[in-house]
Amino acid sequence: MDIPIHQYDAVVVGAGLAGLAAAREIKKSGKKVALITKLHPLRSHSGAAQGGINAALAKDDSVELHEFDTVKGSDYLADQDAVEFMCQNAPELVRWFEHMGAVFSRNEDGTIAQRPFGGQSHPRACFAKDRTGLTLLQTMFEQTNRLGVEVFDEWYVADIIYKEGVVAGVCAYDIKTSKPAIFNAKAVMFATGGYGRAFKINSNAHANTGDALSIVARHGLPLEDMEFVQFHPTGLAGSGILMSEAARGEGGKLLNSKGERFMEKYAPEKMELAPRDLVSRSITQEILEGRGVGPNKDAVYLDLTHLGEEKINERLPELRDLALTFLGMDMVKEPIMIAATAHYSMGGIPVTIEGRVQKSPTEIVPGFYAAGECSCVSVHGANRLGANSVLEAPLFGRHTGKTIVEDIDKLELVEVSSEDAKGMIDEMQRLLTNNGTERVAKLREELQASMMENAGVFRTKESLEKQKALIKKYRERYKNIRLDDKSSTYNTDLQEAIELGHIIDYSAFIVEGALAREESRGAHFRNDFPKRDDEKFLKHTYAYMDENGDIRLEYGEVTLGKFEPQARTY
Repeated sequence: MDIPIHQYDAVVVGAGLAGLAAAREIKKSGKKVALITKLHPLRSHSGAAQGGINAALAKDDSVELHEFDTVKGSDYLADQDAVEFMCQNAPELVRWFEHMGAVFSRNEDGTIAQRPFGGQSHPRACFAKDRTGLTLLQTMFEQTNRLGVEVFDEWYVADIIYKEGVVAGVCAYDIKTSKPAIFNAKAVMFATGGYGRAFKINSNAHANTGDALSIVARHGLPLEDMEFVQFHPTGLAGSGILMSEAARGEGGKLLNSKGERFMEKYAPEKMELAPRDLVSRSITQEILEGRGVGPNKDAVYLDLTHLGEEKINERLPELRDLALTFLGMDMVKEPIMIAATAHYSMGGIPVTIEGRVQKSPTEIVPGFYAAGECSCVSVHGANRLGANSVLEAPLFGRHTGKTIVEDIDKLELVEVSSEDAKGMIDEMQRLLTNNGTERVAKLREELQASMMENAGVFRTKESLEKQKALIKKYRERYKNIRLDDKSSTYNTDLQEAIELGHIIDYSAFIVEGALAREESRGAHFRNDFPKRDDEKFLKHTYAYMDENGDIRLEYGEVTLGKFEPQARTY
């Protein structure tokens, strides 16, 4: 089959804040760049970020304090050189957005308004009401559009072309027609978002299926720290749709069925503004001990009624709408029901601060880059602080774009042919012609529910081994998938089948890393090993998958700095 081959200097996959920021830098330098995304850039998941973007702007705040909060919040697993780079460049990034036209909420004196967020020693989340991500995404999209960046939206990237240790492009198909194409480039960058869809209750968009992670892993390249998945404390009961940390930042209180403000027990100093891992465990613990609310007693209350209608409409209008739409509850008049929801991925494709993808803790893959939630530069370590991801994505996306501009003239354009798309074409054909008995939706639901139960907020050796065995079974059942839609126009059945293959693969990485890590650190909590063990596990996990789906683990050093690991209390 003759497949069209498009040639570019660089290809960026994913059009959220990280992808757009990188594409803008590359285009600005005069290089030819293609931005490929499975949905329109303005529907990227960055637009769902509500609460804010961190930067030490206030007179009585400091960059060093932001660094300390981030390292402490990470349970000392973050690489301190990367944290320092991020926090030092944060104020400039906020001003950069402002100069491009982003409209932030303001204080009366005209300065950018900042709200308190969990685990922070100072209010430093700069915000635009409760739609910060959307404001920044629209601003970035306008600016890339203005420069004339070429966007291929509704294209699905199914594979990288990785030959002789170098990445030479990507294989993709047009979702509208199922027609394949090869994008040949000197530099390929992944900015495809996280992997929260491995879990049943999650705050991630339907499109957030973490495909890039298993695409990388299937080529024998490592994934880093995959066991660390953040559960956000406040997802709407039943659906997991996000109630931003802004709700607690503005003074929201968490109450159990007895009306107790239970965070007094778990984090007496920080209360509701303790870090997310701690608040999520506290909520889940209250439910497990029988103090949950709602028809199934599987939620707790988030009470904002004391803020009053005016403040809620000024600061949290979208959150009020979401609770009304999905729960039928008005936060102005009554407390709303929430529970922990899988939200953010601390692990991902290992990269250097410059965004170069690593094939081991000490080597890089020429021509291959990643940024944003799909990557692991490890500024979040074992637990991310709220409003640090809206900072990380554009900051490292932009920086990686600059790295690509720097590298591009030294990189060769490796020749490719139609043969390089064989893996993608074969997978599509196999799924379309397979007449098995399994359905995508049912298998996905079983996988997600079991991950939630066995590898969620609380984990044990027993639950993780059970999940490992289940994943093995799901992998076998996946071979027996049958698609009802055999057409070539907008075949979402086919796309979701390919995505399910990816979810199964990286779920195995989450479980394998969690099983080996016999300690509790940040978002990874083992009931059978409730203490942190710096002696054995102050290390990054690097996991490699073989052709049979078996996973081998190695460990790499954490870059320490001025903040010595100490007990993490709030």
